[in-house]
Amino acid sequence: MKTLAFSCALFALLAFTFKKDKEFNIGDKAPLTEYKMKSTEGKELSLNSAKEKNGLLVIFSCNTCPFVVGSDNFPGWEKQYNDLHKIARDAGIQVILVNSNEAKRDGDDSFENMQKHAKDLGYTMPYVVDKDSELANAFGAKTTPHVYLLDAGLNLVYKGSIDNSWDNNRKETIPYLATAIKEVKDAKTITTNTTDPRGCSIKRTK
Repeated sequence: MKTLAFSCALFALLAFTFKKDKEFNIGDKAPLTEYKMKSTEGKELSLNSAKEKNGLLVIFSCNTCPFVVGSDNFPGWEKQYNDLHKIARDAGIQVILVNSNEAKRDGDDSFENMQKHAKDLGYTMPYVVDKDSELANAFGAKTTPHVYLLDAGLNLVYKGSIDNSWDNNRKETIPYLATAIKEVKDAKTITTNTTDPRGCSIKRTK
């Protein structure tokens, strides 16, 4: 009996210890809207201060993941970032890139390397540091990249992948994110509001 009680207590402790943040679902208001993050230009930004009249596109990204920067087998999604920013701006939506790779903050994803990467790639949107992966944890972000499109009220309307170019068996490339942005602009219901994110895991320290 004591063994059973101990096991139950241990299970409860482990469940509490490994409890995940609340899942961020379509229609939910974004968490941590006033959480300040430093951009590579030295500005302090929050989701609320960064958004435009029709919303905000949050892209969890980094400096080195092959899905972001490209490889011999994949072009790299960051090559679309500036074009997506233009599409978003035309729709009254701002874009913010978020680096949550806290475990690599002393190396490839240091603030200095983020500054260099943003300059080298000519990013037209803010690139910010998510200290201790706070925003990634609150969103439940899994990969680089992992995208979240928020409407004017910072409610989630699309999450997942930029497109399906990762799928070698695809019959056509489907621009999930660009389509969702245009549907927000036209005040239409999002045709596909959730897709599976693809990329490298976000490198957390806890």
